Amino acid sequence: MAENDEAGRASRADDPSAAIVIAARPESGAPENDADLLALGKRFNDLAAELDGDVERLREEVGDEALTKKVEAILVRMDPIERAIMETPACTIAGRGVKARHAAYVLSRYWEAPVDRIDWDARAMRLLIEAVCDSARTPLPVRNVRADK
Repeated sequence: MAENDEAGRASRADDPSAAIVIAARPESGAPENDADLLALGKRFNDLAAELDGDVERLREEVGDEALTKKVEAILVRMDPIERAIMETPACTIAGRGVKARHAAYVLSRYWEAPVDRIDWDARAMRLLIEAVCDSARTPLPVRNVRADK
């Protein structure tokens, strides 16, 4: 098993996102501290805000091709950060909030309809993500559609 772990690390060494993931992983003897995860969350939030802002602004200003190039460039920058968020353990409620916020962003389709109108699995994930975000006092990155709307 240790051999497979070592082989996995060696193969990821050439991957540019590996540096972010390895840097974000806490040392085995480190105290429970999510500083690296919180920093990743901030970087992710900044890029998500840039992406959302650019899409709205550029949709009106430029053609589809320029918009697509801009969006793709931001997504390329987001990829290693998202991977690092997913691979970095969360030790605190704030760290869990980073992970829940990221999950909400990835699963944003679960907020496209009122919670009572989505399937059981989506409802379970949505309610779990919302509960973790509430506990962590982390705002959801998606608009929360309520049944009364």
